[in-house]
Amino acid sequence: MKRREFVQSTAAVSALTLISPATAFGSKANSSIRMGLIGCGGRGTGVITSMSDHTNINIIAMADLFEDKLEKAKKILDEQNVKKGFQKVIKANTYLGSKSYLKLLENKDIDAVQISSPAYTHAEFLEAAAMAGKHIYCEKPVSPDVAGCQKVERVGNIYDGKISMVIGFQIRYATPYVEMVKRIQRGDIGQILTVHLCYLATELSSTDLKGLSYDEIRIRNQYHFHALSGGTMLDQSIHMIDVCNWTLQKLPIQAIGTGGKDESHKLGDTWKHFQVLYQYPGINVSLMATQFGNSFGDVCAKFIGTKGTAEAHYSGGVFISGDNPWDSTVPRCATSAPTEEQRKAGVFLSALQDADQNKEIAFIKSIETGNYLNETRSGAESTLTAILGREAAISGERLGFDELHNSNSRLDPMLNLSQFDK
Repeated sequence: MKRREFVQSTAAVSALTLISPATAFGSKANSSIRMGLIGCGGRGTGVITSMSDHTNINIIAMADLFEDKLEKAKKILDEQNVKKGFQKVIKANTYLGSKSYLKLLENKDIDAVQISSPAYTHAEFLEAAAMAGKHIYCEKPVSPDVAGCQKVERVGNIYDGKISMVIGFQIRYATPYVEMVKRIQRGDIGQILTVHLCYLATELSSTDLKGLSYDEIRIRNQYHFHALSGGTMLDQSIHMIDVCNWTLQKLPIQAIGTGGKDESHKLGDTWKHFQVLYQYPGINVSLMATQFGNSFGDVCAKFIGTKGTAEAHYSGGVFISGDNPWDSTVPRCATSAPTEEQRKAGVFLSALQDADQNKEIAFIKSIETGNYLNETRSGAESTLTAILGREAAISGERLGFDELHNSNSRLDPMLNLSQFDK
């Protein structure tokens, strides 16, 4: 199906779907939100399962490029539905192939979609879902390139207030981070002078490559390929970048950087380490990112101000030191498992303990109440900030945010997806 044909075919669907929540849900207080999943890998299956655990959704459709992904995910989602008293996903609502997302979006029974396909599809799939009148939960980044970010911004403007459009930056819903950011923004650490961000991750694994076409190798190992995933800056470091943008309520002016590729890894073209210096208005922000070895390092955002320092770690505490001290009670030196004392006290070792479920609840609640969420702009801005650092490092030149944003640069994944259609 061509994009123009899809636009025409979904016009009527949009008119029917964009109705008030009172009309859609008011007559049935306990009616569920009917969800479709696009992209049935581990992350997509995990998020929608969590959403099902914590909200009133019914998973009624699924789509993926690969049959094995569909089959594996269907077993999990069917069990989830049955546990909640719903029927299994029917065969007619299981869509396979390169046009599977379009077939799913044509399904008039679907209220909302979760987009968990590879990053190179996000902007296109988000636009198609909005045109079909579906509420959208889209994983980050919004795109590996600038042109995709611009598309998401346009879609966000067009459909603002008509549907919910959220982007998968779950940390903004983690209780310890929310409280820390509130305290920073009210002035508890004074004027912010500098920020340090880090995401020190392990090396990437790869799937079995035997008997696969080059395109399939790249898709199944998307995180190794620049044009498909955007690399580690957009997959991992982007989370700390988003925390920074959220806290400062500002965007960078420019960036310089360096980095490189781990030559021991022969698959793919993504860089494995970055050191980037961002200049925000009146504030310098440094970022260090790695994908080396098998020992996971720190993930941290540290804000240094005139009256104190605020730190947020994935598993090393969230706290403020200085004139206005505060502690989230997340242990500052977390171990791999809680002690018996910590377990009895209900202490969480991870600062992200409630992040996913809080975001999922907020998304579904926005649909049920009609107070629609629109995270397209902040999602695009944090993605562009990550792209800015990546491109400054790769080019070896100082790069301005406005210059990048206006460039309309594109990454072509050069994939022949029709080969996967049966």
